[in-house]
Amino acid sequence: MVNTSPLIHLAEAGRLDLLQAAAPAVWVPEPVAQEIRAYGPQDPTAQALAAQLWLEVQPVQVVSVQVLAWDLGAGESAVLELARACPGSTALIDDLAGRRCAEALGIPLRGTVGLVLAAKQAGRIQAARPVLEQLRDRGMYLSDAVLQRALRLVDE
Repeated sequence: MVNTSPLIHLAEAGRLDLLQAAAPAVWVPEPVAQEIRAYGPQDPTAQALAAQLWLEVQPVQVVSVQVLAWDLGAGESAVLELARACPGSTALIDDLAGRRCAEALGIPLRGTVGLVLAAKQAGRIQAARPVLEQLRDRGMYLSDAVLQRALRLVDE
């Protein structure tokens, strides 16, 4: 399950391949798809959502009281609800409140930075630094401190 911001950052950096390599099918909850489509048909993320069959839009019928109690946005809530309902899945969320909710509810979690680090550890990319810098150059907020901490985790 993936939320809006990781999809946007990866699409704008031309690195959706990292997401596709992480799972053969990636579920995009309908509220997330609606957020992305609102950017219009020329938006790179909207284009990817329409063109990539491995990005599967999934309905979310009901969000549990446990998730609703966190008062998150519709996209984060839908991602967490799908992940909660599908044991063994991982939520891909960058939003701090959404991440805290996932941790509190025991939902496996990864962020965009974690996705890049996992790709490096799996040998899908040679180095994490250029990818993280590319994401940052394309608008993803990533402080120098977080960047350096992440790079130390993969010996860069």
